[in-house]
Order: sequence, then structure tokens, then C-alpha cells
Amino acid sequence: MAVKIVRQANRIALLGSPTSAAAMSPGHEGAPSALRAAGLVDRLKSLGYEVADLGDDPKQLYEPDEESPRARNISRVIKALEAAKPRVEQAVKSGALPLILSGDCSVVLATLAGVRRYFRSVGLIYMDRDADLNTPATTSSGSVDGMVVSHVAGRGAAELVRFWSEPPLVRDPDLALFGAARLSPAEEDMLRRAPLRRYLAADVRRLGAVAAAQVAMESIHAGAHEFVLHFAVDVIADFQATNYPGEGGLSLSEVHDALRVFAKQKHLAAMDVSAYNPTKDPDGSAAKTIVDLLADVFQERLAGLGEAGPIAAEASAARTDEHSTETRVPDEAWSSDSLEQPAENSGEESRTPADESDSSGSE
Repeated sequence: MAVKIVRQANRIALLGSPTSAAAMSPGHEGAPSALRAAGLVDRLKSLGYEVADLGDDPKQLYEPDEESPRARNISRVIKALEAAKPRVEQAVKSGALPLILSGDCSVVLATLAGVRRYFRSVGLIYMDRDADLNTPATTSSGSVDGMVVSHVAGRGAAELVRFWSEPPLVRDPDLALFGAARLSPAEEDMLRRAPLRRYLAADVRRLGAVAAAQVAMESIHAGAHEFVLHFAVDVIADFQATNYPGEGGLSLSEVHDALRVFAKQKHLAAMDVSAYNPTKDPDGSAAKTIVDLLADVFQERLAGLGEAGPIAAEASAARTDEHSTETRVPDEAWSSDSLEQPAENSGEESRTPADESDSSGSE
């Protein structure tokens, strides 16, 4: 069944996915509340956005998991994804832009699945210092955070590949890595074999951030169909408020310029922000940097799209949940009241977690 989703350029649905389950230490789960405390909602509203802050899902914390050394905490990762996915779906349906604040990068699976509820062809810009292309067979740490892109592309731990009923979530040619600066030998081998688009940090510096972002958009055909933007803040060079800071990566100005290009696209269907660890930011300066960056990027988005008025997007009601009998109503009026509340406040939002059997994981 086709349905028309009418996007409003000045509306944002803010969701929190407070999880560190896919990481290798706790801390990331505090990111959504810390970014709110740094003034993100007020800044967006001051720019002219209508922001529906839908609160946070239940926290999922990293814990040592020696029973599954190649996919640590995978059952908690799945619980976080199952809580976030239906709320992303509701946000997409409302016509607002879903902006998901998360801890670890695994949230992109829920973001993509929520968008694919309505759109069959979805691309991904994966803006991250790491390629996250490891698999259970190649990992040295068992960190699920280090194999996120493999799961998106239909490789990796079976439980996460099957999170989307008809994998892959995104085909290789519709997936672009942007800004990666750390690759393991196994990831380098994967890049040689897979038709993934890749714009590594060195490529971005060589081409210039704006030109590289524009080429990345063209390479995944973002002018023709919807795409998700994943922004892991550790892509910023020397950004310390993250689990694995390091040299290299992209400068703050390069990140800013690239995000402006991505955010101004009319086919941007959702954006998630991850990898910020507030426990490594005692004075809150890193949170302020992120909020300032997002505010400037979204100001550009509003200036670029606001004059165009509502943007109609034809959605095909893709069969993403064989158990769903929901009837989708096109052109539905938008308000914060029309979106369901967080899972901890609403029994209807909760899903039965996937089987917690042992699995293998990756870097």
C-alpha cells in the first residue's frame, strides 16, 4: 500500500536511545540526557524548529560478557534496538525529521529499520572514525560497536542481521563510509572485496569536505531516494569525550562543512548522533561543541529547505514487520501529542526481546 508522508522542514522529533551495550565500557548511555542538558532542544527551538522531545528508551548498559567473547552483550543490544525502532517509525510517519541521540553506534540499525517501514530504497551515510566492518569471525575484542556496518549490509552476527526481516537493511552500493581513519586488516580486506562507497579521512582532506560530501551523496543516489545520516562524534579529530579518541579523523570545520551538505538534502529521512561519552566530559565543553555544531547545521537545513514548504515523499509501506496490522493514514496532522511516548511509559511500545542465545561478535 502506497502512502504519502508529508515532511515539514521545521519539525524535529527528538528521541533518546541511552545505550552503551554495544561498546566496551559504560558511559555512552548518558549521552542523550547530557546533550539535552547542554541546551540542544532550546537551541533548535530558537532557530524556528518545532521540537517534539519524546524522551528516552530504557537504558541498556555495557556489562562484561565472557560467555559471548565474539559478540558481547548482544541481547542488550537487541533490547535497545527493539525499543527504538517503533518510535523511529512513528516519528517518520509524523512527517518530522527523527533526530536520535544515542550512546553507541548500533542505534543506526533501529534508525534504518524505522525508516524502511515506509521506504523500500534507503541509503546510508556512515560518518564515523571507524569503518565498523568487522564480523564475529574477524573481531579481536567482541565489540558489537565495531561491526555495525557489517550488520547493516547483511553480514555479521545472525541475531543482528535478522533484526531486519529481509536483510540487508542497506545494499552495499547504497552505503557510503565517510571520514573513517582507523581500519583493521580485516576491514581493509573487506573494502577491497565489497562495493561499498568509501570516502576515508584522507580522501575527504584531498577532495575538500564539501566536494567529498557532494560526491558521497551522488554515489548513493540521495537525490532519488531517502537516506539516513549516522554521525559518530569520534570522527572529529582529537575529540576526547568518546571511548576511543585519536589523531587523524576530520577537523571540526571539515565535519561541519560535510554535515551541512548532508543535512540540506530533502531526502534526509533520519539522523542519529552517537559515540559521545559524558563521563569523559567533566566540564561539559564537548557537549557544548556538539550542540553548537548541530545547531549551526540545522540552521542551514532550515534556511535551505524551509522556503520550499512541505515535502511530499511517496512511501511504499514496506513489509518490515510481518506481525503488524497498522493502517497508515497519509497526510496525518503532526503534533507532539500524536507520537507515542517512550517505551518505559507505554506498554504498547515494548517488544519481546530476541532470543538471548550465545552469539559471536566483532570489533
